[in-house]
Amino acid sequence: MEIQIDFQIILKDDGSRLRCLIIIMSKIKSFVDLIMWQKARALAKKLHPVYTNGSFGRDFPLRDQINRSSGSIMDNIAEGFDRDGRREFIQFLTVSKGSASETLSQLYRALDRGYISEEQFSQFNSEVNEVNRLIGGMIRTLKKSDYRGHKFDNNNDQVPDQNQDQD
Repeated sequence: MEIQIDFQIILKDDGSRLRCLIIIMSKIKSFVDLIMWQKARALAKKLHPVYTNGSFGRDFPLRDQINRSSGSIMDNIAEGFDRDGRREFIQFLTVSKGSASETLSQLYRALDRGYISEEQFSQFNSEVNEVNRLIGGMIRTLKKSDYRGHKFDNNNDQVPDQNQDQD
């Protein structure tokens, strides 16, 4: 899927009637280009040493659950992006958002059980909320878009007709 994002920022200073129009055109060709995926990946990477060590590392059900949910955030962004359809991408982003909330809930349990400090929790809470904010923004943007997705384009790679004569 390729996404084209157009941003228009209009700044107006009533005193001087200054208007500034900034248009940013960006084509995203891979899920790895998405900031929300990059931040979800960074979150999963930062969480890993926390839940694999000490008492947290011995609480196998919680450790395994937070491993799955934190990985699911980035995985669903990637899978949805490569489905090449806007509605499917929105669906997978919604699942990803749910996984982020699940990760945050598990972090509350880790805090309550004394596996992480208030400071660690606060940092992870901020990062999860940032990822969720970015995902929510993408969902809102995609819902406003008329573009249905790459798989609906007429010029997609065509599967050769099996009934055609071959040389």
